[in-house]
Amino acid sequence: VPPVNFNLCHLGTEGPGVSVSEERQSPAESSGITVIYNPYASLSIEQQRQKLPVFKLRNHILYLVENYQTLVIVGETGCGKSTQIPQYLAEAGWTAEGRVVGVTQPRRVAAVSVAGRVADERGAVLGHEVGYCIRFDDCTDPQATRIKFLTDGMLVREMMADPLLTRYSVLMLDEAHERTLYTDIAIGLLKKVQKKRGDLRLIVASATLDAEKFRDFFNQNDTGDPSKDTSVILTVEGRTFPVDIFYIQSPVPDYIKSTVETAMKIHQMENDGDILAFLTGQEEVETVVSMLIEQARALSRTGMKKHLRVLPMYAGLPSPEQMKVFERVSHSVRKVIVATNIAETSITIHRIAFVIDCGFVKLRAYNPKTAIECLVVVPVSKASANQRAGRAGRNRSGKCYRLYTEEDFEKLPKSTVPEMQRSNLAPVILQLKALGIDNVLRFPFLSPPPAQSMVQALELLYALGGLDMHCRLTEPLGMRIAEFPLNPMFAKMLLESGNFGCSQEILTIAAMMQIQNIFVIPPNQKAQAARQHRKFAVEEGDHLTMLNVYEAFVKHSKSSQWCQEHFLNYKGLVRASVVREQLKKLLVRFKVPKKSSEGDPDPVLRCIVSGFFANAAKFHSTGAYRTIRDDHELHIHPTSVLYAEKPPRWVVYNEVIQTAKYYMRDVTAVESAWLLELAPHFYQQGT
Repeated sequence: VPPVNFNLCHLGTEGPGVSVSEERQSPAESSGITVIYNPYASLSIEQQRQKLPVFKLRNHILYLVENYQTLVIVGETGCGKSTQIPQYLAEAGWTAEGRVVGVTQPRRVAAVSVAGRVADERGAVLGHEVGYCIRFDDCTDPQATRIKFLTDGMLVREMMADPLLTRYSVLMLDEAHERTLYTDIAIGLLKKVQKKRGDLRLIVASATLDAEKFRDFFNQNDTGDPSKDTSVILTVEGRTFPVDIFYIQSPVPDYIKSTVETAMKIHQMENDGDILAFLTGQEEVETVVSMLIEQARALSRTGMKKHLRVLPMYAGLPSPEQMKVFERVSHSVRKVIVATNIAETSITIHRIAFVIDCGFVKLRAYNPKTAIECLVVVPVSKASANQRAGRAGRNRSGKCYRLYTEEDFEKLPKSTVPEMQRSNLAPVILQLKALGIDNVLRFPFLSPPPAQSMVQALELLYALGGLDMHCRLTEPLGMRIAEFPLNPMFAKMLLESGNFGCSQEILTIAAMMQIQNIFVIPPNQKAQAARQHRKFAVEEGDHLTMLNVYEAFVKHSKSSQWCQEHFLNYKGLVRASVVREQLKKLLVRFKVPKKSSEGDPDPVLRCIVSGFFANAAKFHSTGAYRTIRDDHELHIHPTSVLYAEKPPRWVVYNEVIQTAKYYMRDVTAVESAWLLELAPHFYQQGT
């Protein structure tokens, strides 16, 4: 029975997904061991592998890899392609004589999780025959590793040392449908590599039906004779269950409130089955979780026997909290998982029978007119909406409640705009230049980026000193910036830190800025958390506040107990410590002097400006900030330590997020004179 105000539209719509050997992936609490939920755990490893839909196509896959340079595989999350195909290749001899099968993933958590599962299946120690390589964490053995999982960004980085990827016999680009910045860069680079290395095999794995685009891009046959094609498509059929899709009758004014109402109606009116609700970000997820817990408590007081367990799920959530969504519950309990789009394809949760789709997603978007890259909430694509609905049809027939009309669904874009067409391209151009691609305009992009975005990126890299006036990579600065696995602004800041006499502090700040959600704010302890967090706050802003947090963490022997008492993310701080060590190695290699400002904030702030001068804003009498070059209105984010203080006249920021307004995150007060002194070429007009 659907909740009130919904129309049933597509009875029995086929939901994507399969019913066998689903893998639920998430790192374990603190050990770094991968925990994967597996309903076939009681079977032998070999029996588990044979249960997967991809197993039936094992020989066919090996035949196609042998006979075509590129194989495009279409198969839903959970069909076994990520874990099994690399093993089939190893078993068929593609890792003989020291060769490696590489598998790229857009998300770090997936690279680590899948590597862990494959190592388990092969009875291997992770880091030996099977390993992974992600930013700031290389768990491989150069001599022994034969199956290597890595992020697409790390593959691009490897090409700086080995442009033809000579050790790899086969490369599999997994989750290619996500079309991340570095997936697209890897795709363009691999097309060039294949022309020089006819023996390199490529497998492009996608969960959606954009296979023809990939096949045509890699097909080197220009004769018109199909028998000479160099690329081919294979579809892995998985068992699916029907999903009934319900649309709202008229648009809802507040999808947060409607999500809560719909979840409670399902709980009261429907039989067994857990609920998965999609929202756009951490803040919305936490709001809905709090509202549902409150309503569930009120309902249990009325004597309702079936209890509700409400759980959040988003990328920045500490691992112990993430693990809770995979735990089994008794039959008298229904789980409601409130998630961001991480639950679309990256993870799968058992027993989901009902999906609530708010119809929106938070994406990174770059506006070349204002030179601002920000996080913005936009309507989902049809492809994403169908992925979300399919989460209800993995193990049983299910229902999806869309909090938008069918008319609005028909107006949605077919697919999400690739990151390449909505991102700041400075990091990409720098990497391509470092790989020896001088004319980036002629690079074979799968989806070419806007020309204005390219121009803006070239201008920023010139201002940072990474490119010369002929758009060539500078030596040594440009090459060194390219070697950092960071945004070029962070890299420039780090490389300048020795000159400002504060490399110790800048290392910490750069590491801390790579970690999400250092401050933990439990919904029922907001006041206590705020009180503890204020102890670290300084009037200069967020960068020095983060420096204080890390230094206090080290002073207290990196204690998890101390983190708990001060409402700090212990795992995040441990990760920052690891990142700091990796960055420190690069500074040592580049002979950046090891110096401390000994508590003087000015050198640290000036050094931040040397990297982030392009992200500067001035306070206006209107009560808002405005960017200096483009006069775009910005506001300080409520999570900043500067939010409730007297606004500084000038600030620099790390990033912008767009909700009702454009908000600056990670904000620090600076002097206008520093901008003119440290970036005169950038601000000679307009200030």
